[in-house]
Amino acid sequence: MSHGERQPIDDEDDSLPRWYVIQCKGGESFRAAEHLSNQGYEIFHPILQVQKKRGGKLVWLNEPLFPHYLFIRLDRVASNWRPIRSTRGVLRIVTFGHRPLPVDDALITMLREQGAQGQENATNVYFRAGEKVEITEGPFKDLQAVFASHKGDERAIVLLNLLNRQQQLEMPVSQLRPRG
Repeated sequence: MSHGERQPIDDEDDSLPRWYVIQCKGGESFRAAEHLSNQGYEIFHPILQVQKKRGGKLVWLNEPLFPHYLFIRLDRVASNWRPIRSTRGVLRIVTFGHRPLPVDDALITMLREQGAQGQENATNVYFRAGEKVEITEGPFKDLQAVFASHKGDERAIVLLNLLNRQQQLEMPVSQLRPRG
């Protein structure tokens, strides 16, 4: 190899399909995923369900796990890379040193497994400190409390008046609902 030649980033067979990262235009990852899929590309666009307030009501929404990004499976020999850049919603293929950098298959596998589990345990990210909430399960069911903070993804700290004194309790976020 002469002094000016570049060393390949990976030693993988170029004809084997690999996962790559697509950067999407702001707020257009769903559009990009749809258009790339319609063109026959294999796409992985991890999403999660979150509960947010829209028009005064709580609704479940699908949001990208990685805003502005999705994954595409291509090989360097047989895949037609040219139409990707002009696909609606696509900004660019993420590169390192002017060469698309493949993502480890194990990462995609882990994200897919976590996503399947995550859909069963969708989280409420709506609650804010100081908001009034109602406890929906357990020994304090139907009591009103004040949301203090999140403790991880699935637990919350609430303030509850018990025996004329404010008590701090930790409980699952899933046992809370907003109180108007």
